[in-house]
Amino acid sequence: MAEMTYRRLGRSGLKVSTLSYGSWVTFGGQQGLDAVTESMAAARDAGCNFYDNAEVYARGESETLMGRALQEFGWARETYVISTKFYWGIVDDVNTKFTLNRKYLMQGIDRSLERLQLDFVDLIYCHRADSETPIEETVYAMHDIISQGKALYWGTSEWSADEIRAAYEIAERHHLHKPVMEQPEYNLLNRAKVETEYARLYDDIGLGTTTWSPLAGGLLTGKYLDGIPEDSRASLKGHDYLKERLDEDDAVALMRRVVDVAKELDCTPAQLALAWCASNPNVSSVITGASRAGQVVENMDAIDVVEALTPELKARITGDEES
Repeated sequence: MAEMTYRRLGRSGLKVSTLSYGSWVTFGGQQGLDAVTESMAAARDAGCNFYDNAEVYARGESETLMGRALQEFGWARETYVISTKFYWGIVDDVNTKFTLNRKYLMQGIDRSLERLQLDFVDLIYCHRADSETPIEETVYAMHDIISQGKALYWGTSEWSADEIRAAYEIAERHHLHKPVMEQPEYNLLNRAKVETEYARLYDDIGLGTTTWSPLAGGLLTGKYLDGIPEDSRASLKGHDYLKERLDEDDAVALMRRVVDVAKELDCTPAQLALAWCASNPNVSSVITGASRAGQVVENMDAIDVVEALTPELKARITGDEES
């Protein structure tokens, strides 16, 4: 097995593992404390140093479980990177849902730190853009959170390139902490934001990316080509969009190419899909998800496949090879 590699988070000095571990869907949903602890430990053993979370995941329970696991481990704080995100809100009030206003952000970080049992998080994200709050207000709030030592770096998730650039320019103009990273969806079925929309931001502002859904909700594992397993993500409430992709001929053809190339490389389709994401030099870290420790280990082994992905193989997978 190859050793984990580490990449700088954009132009910052922080290094994150090329493959990281996220808690979306699983923590508090499919996993209790024992499973969370086993999975995080498995990721750590594989060299993962970045664990992604968000306030809204399981309405705060995901942060609580991660915090309890971290207390059990007793890992030295300088050896791991923790993130959380704000926007959706978990308190039903006019100023705490679907917003990035200053009041919500300044109080939200305190609540997250309580649940995580940490003095600070390494990364905080604006989980979506807020069209009703001035970007300047949000930038000042994120700057103040960092200045107070409650977070070290801030960024965005699923913002447009124009919104990211606007936030960066406001921060630069007022000598505030600038956004360092973006967390977009990125996989073989969803490439536009990372490869096209953000293309100029990597050099212009040094944007880093911590990408999510590398397996497209499990579609790229190949397990849906013969139907939807009862215990799969596509069978969960709120994930009907996965079933819709199975009705798209181009998507199914791509899934089959992933399966075929994975056989040639003697790896799983999931490992190939993860390695494909990681092969993009503009991706700082690929956030993986898993419902059990064995799955974590399998995902982390995808680091072995990255170097095997030649330009020719990547073109075959995407269907971009010359005819």
